[in-house]
Amino acid sequence: MPSSLVSHRSLPLLLLCLVGLQVACAGFFFSDVVSDYLEDSAAAASRLHLYVETAAAVSLFAAIVVEARLLVWLLRRKAHLEQAASVATQALHEVIEAHFDRWKLTPAERDIALFLVKGLSIAEIAQARGNAEGTVKSHLNAIYRKSGTTGRGELLSLVIDGLLAPAEPP
Repeated sequence: MPSSLVSHRSLPLLLLCLVGLQVACAGFFFSDVVSDYLEDSAAAASRLHLYVETAAAVSLFAAIVVEARLLVWLLRRKAHLEQAASVATQALHEVIEAHFDRWKLTPAERDIALFLVKGLSIAEIAQARGNAEGTVKSHLNAIYRKSGTTGRGELLSLVIDGLLAPAEPP
């Protein structure tokens, strides 16, 4: 389904509604099967119809059980992945902050360096901070000097290496 029609947050509710509709349909089929059994028609064509209806009702109930278990598993998996992403985001933030502390960046330099790590251009950083591009460039030169790098690529490489390096013993 296109994402514009259903948000990822409303998808579980939509799936729950579809399972509910299937339960209602299965209930209808099951009650029809019971009604047909109670009529106790002896005709062979009627028996074949009854067997097909019974198989359809049982299959629908089985599908509902499988879908419900799958939905629960998917929701648990989603919660686990969201929690893992949150932990990773926090770890990334801590690594970046540790670099900024080691480099002794000023608050303005930290702000600009964070925008730089996020991939913003000089013009975008200037606009976001309400500064002139020259001011941002001046801060970037100070950041590069303090970090011992010569540009954005080297700075990003240094930050990424900090993520990949094994933790130092205390």
